[in-house]
Amino acid sequence: MLQNLYRLKSLGFEYTDLVSVNQKSLDVLPDDIGSLHASIASCHLCDLSKSRKQSMSGYGSGKAKLMIIDSIVSSNENDSASYYTGRAGTSLRKMVENVLELDIDDIFFTHAVKCKPLGSNKPSDSEFNSCKPYLFKQIELIKPKVIVTLGDEAYNIFSQTKEEFNSVRGHIIDLKDYKLVPIYHPQFLLRNPSLKKETLNDLKIIKSLL
Repeated sequence: MLQNLYRLKSLGFEYTDLVSVNQKSLDVLPDDIGSLHASIASCHLCDLSKSRKQSMSGYGSGKAKLMIIDSIVSSNENDSASYYTGRAGTSLRKMVENVLELDIDDIFFTHAVKCKPLGSNKPSDSEFNSCKPYLFKQIELIKPKVIVTLGDEAYNIFSQTKEEFNSVRGHIIDLKDYKLVPIYHPQFLLRNPSLKKETLNDLKIIKSLL
């Protein structure tokens, strides 16, 4: 096989670097939020489309100043096709309404991976790569002033780093077009209520940026 490849190369054939076949370009995605969400709803770029009940494109305003990004679709969300469900969802809603003093219809809430993962609930790199263009197209169209990631998984998936979460949690990270603030996930806070005070301070920082 290697000899055949060398022979073809000598005849003028060229080879390109390996590309991910399940990744769309931002340039080919719709330029309005409604059409983009219709594309997400009908997406079949990875195996999660075979097991999901539905894709979860996001909820809220297409002109939101604040975007909140969770890592994955939860079982409650997948079963109900609703956002802010379960204890963690209720807790997040209270953060938005009671501390940030915003209506949930005025922010935009979405996931890095738009379908519920199988098994261990840990999305693979391939599954995130399928959703990544959708996520960044949402950011491009909505143009939020502040992005908040919930928990270490959402931060690591979004930033594509393995940085220690506690070294960035609550910090303002200046990016080109927006500010990023990672905070604890509401589900983590339900298991660790002693950290709620730190999160309250983080939310006050976020409020000051809006």
